Amino acid sequence: MTGKRAEIRTTHGSPARAATIAAAVSPDNTDEMTTRVEDDAVVTAVERDSTGGLQSTVDDYVVNIRVAAQLADQSTRSNHE
Repeated sequence: MTGKRAEIRTTHGSPARAATIAAAVSPDNTDEMTTRVEDDAVVTAVERDSTGGLQSTVDDYVVNIRVAAQLADQSTRSNHE
């Protein structure tokens, strides 16, 4: 594919937390996406034929990673005293 490309890197404080978040978002990857963990960062590359397609995919991914990070935070907190 010779289209538009973006790489999104988000840091998450620890390699274990980054791995958890990467595992949560990876199932939603399309064939044009790859996700990997580098130290405490989740790095996702997206390639699409058009700028509009790239923007839509990146927008969806940003929402997904935000939700995954929020859920990862919740799993470490307890409502029990």
